[in-house]
Amino acid sequence: MAKGKKKAFEGALASRAESFSDWYVDVVRKAELADYSDIRGCMIIRPYGYTLWENVRDALDRRIKATGHLNAYFPLFIPESYLTKEAEHVEGFAPEVPWVTHVGEEKLEERLAIRPTSETIICATYAKWIQSYRDLPVLINQWANVVRWEKRTRLFLRTTEFLWQEGHTCHRTREEAVEETLKMLRVYHDFLREELAIPPVMGLKSESEKFAGAVDTYCVEALMGDGWALQVGTSHFLGQNFAKPFGIKFLDKDNVERYVWQTSWGVSTRLIGALIMAQGDDAGLRLPPRVAPIQVVIIPIIFDATKEQVLAEAGRVRDTLEKAGVRVRLDDRDWHSPGFKFHDWELRGVPVRVEIGPRDLEKGQAMLGRRDERGKQPVALEKLPGRVAELLDEIQANMLRQAEQYRADNTTDVATWDEFKEVLENKKGFIRCGWDGTAETEALIKEETKATVRCIPLEDGDPPPGLKDIRSGQPAKHQALFARAY
Repeated sequence: MAKGKKKAFEGALASRAESFSDWYVDVVRKAELADYSDIRGCMIIRPYGYTLWENVRDALDRRIKATGHLNAYFPLFIPESYLTKEAEHVEGFAPEVPWVTHVGEEKLEERLAIRPTSETIICATYAKWIQSYRDLPVLINQWANVVRWEKRTRLFLRTTEFLWQEGHTCHRTREEAVEETLKMLRVYHDFLREELAIPPVMGLKSESEKFAGAVDTYCVEALMGDGWALQVGTSHFLGQNFAKPFGIKFLDKDNVERYVWQTSWGVSTRLIGALIMAQGDDAGLRLPPRVAPIQVVIIPIIFDATKEQVLAEAGRVRDTLEKAGVRVRLDDRDWHSPGFKFHDWELRGVPVRVEIGPRDLEKGQAMLGRRDERGKQPVALEKLPGRVAELLDEIQANMLRQAEQYRADNTTDVATWDEFKEVLENKKGFIRCGWDGTAETEALIKEETKATVRCIPLEDGDPPPGLKDIRSGQPAKHQALFARAY
């Protein structure tokens, strides 16, 4: 090894077991995903984190477009008169809405809200666009930023400004709108499983947890590595709650004027937080290959006598993998030791590591290491592109299997209140049990345990006969999932 090149790894993380919260912040900052800004509650998304978001965004965008939706863009500013048209909606968002009141020294005639969500500005537009049943359905999505003045913030999970997509659709009938709501819920579910290797639960939100202004809110809930839940996406059936105040009407086939039926649905940069917490380990990030900014990192083992030959072969391998469509990085930094680089790229969650040293050149091979599991394997250089492609698919599938097993191991059915509290304190995870469906019982459970109804799982169907509410003892209306949640 060339002299003066040794450097101890400086990216040590807080203990995941002792402080999951500190570990999370360490991973976000030391893996250079994001950083704090000088504006309260706002984050700076760094290039590595933004590339990860772009990969997530693009993969989801392809799925949204495959269902017939088109992207558009609507204004960031919303007139106060728009926001106040739907009473439940404005009440739900009022505490978080920032307002523009002046331009220079001149006071505006009407305050403008900075977009907390776009239902109102989009509905005002749809009222102008839609005249006939022939104009339906309207299937529009937008990628945008929104602002909600949160009191307690955490990088990616809850910030004052964040990035998201929000779909807004109009339909001729209630049945079509409900079908759309559930279709997009399924799009999120499949996207999370197949791209992020996160197996979510699809379900219906309780009345107290639903979106302000919706008739029904459906969600995808995921389990994080500390046993807490995270809502990672929502799909709302809005009914005619926005159509009526905004006058979104159409002339139907029978020449009768009717109001449209609407949906809205969205996910945000919270997905990056979900990836970190659901997939990460003590060494840092573990990124599924399909969205990883860098899928393969090549680390040359450099000695002065063989430096040129090793770097030349490492460069050839990089070029070959790039031509095969692999996102690859050659780490030829000569001021860091190989050990430092191993830790650095492990922290950043790169799925595959390729090591090439002088002994490997003699044998015509490289060593392959995978991030999801420990250990290395030799591979002949001529077989490397094919083996890397296979390995990326294996890692993607393995990460989903691991996450599915984790969710299964940490979903517990309980029959008594004492069991509920014991699992919540000592095991955590999802708790499946009876709920009488009342807001009073829901509030009581939350007050006593900080656990909430995450959803009423769609796959469970009607509650089993004789099922009782875990707290009130009354007949259960639902079999629900409870958990403490972010």
